[in-house]
Amino acid sequence: MTTVYDIPAELFIRQVAEELKKNAQIQPPDWANFAKTGVHKEMPPENDDWWYVRAAAVFRRIYTDGPVGAQRMRSAYGGKRDRGSAPSQFRKGSGSIVRKVFQQLEAAGYVSHGSEGRTVTAAGRSFLDNIANGLKAQVAETAPGIAKY
Repeated sequence: MTTVYDIPAELFIRQVAEELKKNAQIQPPDWANFAKTGVHKEMPPENDDWWYVRAAAVFRRIYTDGPVGAQRMRSAYGGKRDRGSAPSQFRKGSGSIVRKVFQQLEAAGYVSHGSEGRTVTAAGRSFLDNIANGLKAQVAETAPGIAKY
């Protein structure tokens, strides 16, 4: 069976985002159109579907790195803040975005919250593995050396 580890992240996240759009539990909040993704950014994202892409990326990170918490995700989505003539410094990403995505994935039944952090449930693992299995043929066509299964 093909898993998340067997599919390139960019292709996989794009497909998961399309599937998450179909779920009524995963919806961008009202403020998502105006929010930056962190203090290191100057403008909000240009992609209209950025919420679903971020949710898919967070979901994949929970699967691969779990259990994870909000602070670890903030560090993963942070970046260098431009401080003018002073040297740039690392800043964490938005905590509100990460928390809302966690809550929505929990409401959908894909993620559970434990004492160690968020982990993927059996339903979430099945959801992601089915998407990975569906992408296996597409990966085999584009890069024959990657998909050996």
